[in-house]
Amino acid sequence: MLNLNEIKKPIAAEIDVFEEKFKASMQSSVPLLDRITHYIVKRKGKQMRPMFVFFTASLCGGITEATHRGAALVELLHTATLVHDDVVDNSYQRRGFFSINALWKNKIAVLVGDFLLAKGMELSLANNDFQILRIVNEAVKQMSEGELLQVEKVRRMDVNESIYYEVIRQKTASLIAACCACGASSAGADDETVEKMRQFGEKIGIAFQIKDDMFDFGTDDVGKPLGIDIKEKKVTLPLIYSLSHTTSSEKRRIINLVKNHNEDAEKVAQIISFVHQTGGLQYAETQMQKYQQEAFEILNTFPPGEARTGLEQLVRYTTERNK
Repeated sequence: MLNLNEIKKPIAAEIDVFEEKFKASMQSSVPLLDRITHYIVKRKGKQMRPMFVFFTASLCGGITEATHRGAALVELLHTATLVHDDVVDNSYQRRGFFSINALWKNKIAVLVGDFLLAKGMELSLANNDFQILRIVNEAVKQMSEGELLQVEKVRRMDVNESIYYEVIRQKTASLIAACCACGASSAGADDETVEKMRQFGEKIGIAFQIKDDMFDFGTDDVGKPLGIDIKEKKVTLPLIYSLSHTTSSEKRRIINLVKNHNEDAEKVAQIISFVHQTGGLQYAETQMQKYQQEAFEILNTFPPGEARTGLEQLVRYTTERNK
């Protein structure tokens, strides 16, 4: 499979320009804020979201200044949600670095997240990018709702397949959907095309999250089961399928293990083994491929070319990766 740098080649120059603009969009006259935003920029991720924005814009009419602002808005709001997530989860590491709350404590981390949200809105409002702001604002609202829905259901261990899909559609897929809709909108596409690309992004996001949830039932570098979601009592698709395809006594036993023994490595291994034996992983793989295929069907309604190929490769990368 191609790596991200190879996929990025057709838009590499645009991404370089975007990085400078993104950095500039976070500037502040407060020295502490400047130090923190410099730290954020330095440890940036894979930039898959801006890639979705640029490839979609390219597919739907061409990259414009609005595309750069749309990509920056998505990254600002995405970064803000990550900073806030680390506070909510008491997490002290992100991508192998210390999180903002680990270095500067919760109060400052929350304020930095708020600042990034405000800078994103300011960037759009200053340029009258109202449709792009509306698209991304809807995604942030859904991400918050998805998180809260998950918290509510996790407490009661009350998760079926339809609730699982609702959670991941809001929590994960809404942002990738916003990237693709922003890209189309920034290129001047009509409402129908913008909506088509939003649906394309949503399907990729769902496939991406199913793939991510499957990793929890695999093994890490030293061959130990991961089980991180189990430790957090998150009930994901492989486990949902397995629990609905077993006896009621076995279901009770597994739910009890997830609820009360999720810190016990031996018990977590039992849960993972149960999912493997009852076909939970195979089912999740089938569902992931279904959403991937639906995304390709939307993509194939566009004429072939560099942008369509780039998006196709990006979809394969997000859904067929090994980690």
